[in-house]
Amino acid sequence: MSEPTFAHYLVIDFEATCCDLGTVPRHAMEIIEFGVVMTDEQFRVVDEFQSFVEPVRHPALTPFCTQLTSIRQQDVDGAPTFPECVDAFKVWLSRYRDFAFCSWGDYDRNQLQQDCDFHRIPNPISAPHRNVKRLFSERQGLKKKYGLAEAVARSGQPFAGTHHRGIDDARNIAGLLPFVFGSAAVRA
Repeated sequence: MSEPTFAHYLVIDFEATCCDLGTVPRHAMEIIEFGVVMTDEQFRVVDEFQSFVEPVRHPALTPFCTQLTSIRQQDVDGAPTFPECVDAFKVWLSRYRDFAFCSWGDYDRNQLQQDCDFHRIPNPISAPHRNVKRLFSERQGLKKKYGLAEAVARSGQPFAGTHHRGIDDARNIAGLLPFVFGSAAVRA
């Protein structure tokens, strides 16, 4: 079965509060960065949306979170709240129709829903979701599902920016869309 085509591809990568010591349980993680890229049907980037988000359940970022994401406490202190960020995102998103919601795995889709549920606001994305991590491996005939950095390397492209920064990861995922929905092939 072939994948339907869309006029645009909405690529999202969120960064969220986290801790390697278990002080921020998975169900209490919250988005601290929206990294969003919109491409056209030829997978060319046409727009971006980026915002830090001030966490409320665990307002102090852990050293692990800062080291992993490079997001500093001063980046999130005074940033828009999650509902404020969603409002700004909805305004930005309203300019686009006929798009697929793409993310590297299901984490971002699930984290968005978790935060919407916590804040009791509707999910701003009703478009169909595409797990491009899974689709990348399927389309390229790979048995393994690769992490983002590994997939970018297999595509022959350099990793642009800082890994685990939402906007940079979204840009790199967008660069993989021709390998997922187009005819580009990875190196053997």
